[in-house]
Amino acid sequence: MSEEISTLTEQVPPVREWPALDLDGTEFDPVLAGLMREGPLTRIRLPHGEGWAWLATRYDDVKLITNDPRFGRAEVTRRQVTRLAPNFAPRPGSLAWADQPDHNRLRRPIAGAFTVGAMKRLRPRAQAILDELVDDVVRDGPPADLVERVLEPFPITVVSEVMGVPVADRERVHAWTRQIISTSGGAEAADRAKKGMYGWITDTVRARAASTDEDVYALLGAAVGRGEISEEEAVGLAGPLQIGGEAVTHNCGQMLFLMLSRPELAERMREPEARGPVLDELLRFIPHRSSVGLARIALEDVELHGHRIGAGEPVYVSYLAANRDPEVFPDPDRIDPDRDPNPHLAFGNGPHYCTGAVLARLQTELLVDTLLERLPAMRLAVPADEVVWRRKTMIRGPRTLPVTW
Repeated sequence: MSEEISTLTEQVPPVREWPALDLDGTEFDPVLAGLMREGPLTRIRLPHGEGWAWLATRYDDVKLITNDPRFGRAEVTRRQVTRLAPNFAPRPGSLAWADQPDHNRLRRPIAGAFTVGAMKRLRPRAQAILDELVDDVVRDGPPADLVERVLEPFPITVVSEVMGVPVADRERVHAWTRQIISTSGGAEAADRAKKGMYGWITDTVRARAASTDEDVYALLGAAVGRGEISEEEAVGLAGPLQIGGEAVTHNCGQMLFLMLSRPELAERMREPEARGPVLDELLRFIPHRSSVGLARIALEDVELHGHRIGAGEPVYVSYLAANRDPEVFPDPDRIDPDRDPNPHLAFGNGPHYCTGAVLARLQTELLVDTLLERLPAMRLAVPADEVVWRRKTMIRGPRTLPVTW
């Protein structure tokens, strides 16, 4: 036994520092690339929190860990795990930190708002919202900043439709959302916006308790009324959904940047049968976040690739790395519009697969299709290397995307 333990100890990889890098464009994180080369399992230390964590980068391992009940999220809320975010204040009810059976209990009340059928019903309204934004851009003429004029306001407005934000409240809810997701204004301004937003959400959930509507706040209010979830859980569920358009804004910003700086991609997107495959390839390729997301904790000892992940040790997975695994995606660093199959993990995997994935996909398709159709001569208004990118942020994307036509 002692020899076996000794062997395992010798195999433990060194702990690698992973600083928060500000990267331009769609550059792949060089630290993550190095960790991928080191092995299927490495160990990392991020800028905040305490200690170190395991990191899995291979596609099959990422799928295993994210779908294996031996790795849980709830325990992370009671620990100071090494992390990218400077502040850590998980809210009760947040799906992100829930394990089974709580995860299904929390997800069930809102599931109906995000089905394929619900998104089909939403599509005409979403298209109308987008058309109005693009009409204004066309009327005002070039140049235009696509982030400010279209990519930011469109998801914020669509999410408010799905959530059931009353029209009279939308201006302030949108202002809070913009402040929370902004990289300017600092932590204090973001905290003030969060307090305002969560206070409003609490009042709204209470006010919708007797509603029979099918929007998210009505569904949450009714679920609280039936005793299926607590009010605190309902508020914790609603917050991330209300600001969930951020990923669409910045993912689409990256995709459009690639299309505008590589015209052959835009041309392929104009072929109706190619749109789905090209979008999937761009979802696979874009580095949509900095570093890694949320950790899991091993709930028992787990052997993986000759390493023992001990009970209580934190584990991260990288979907970005999994989407570049050469065993699954040949020539992974190349954008291949004809890649088939393309089983990317851009929306996650397992129980924590993105709740709003169908909504995000709908908005992405509408944004790309509409902008390419309405502005067929659209091109970058500055050289590609002069596009300004977000800094000190977890979700990567262009801060501005100036175009002309």
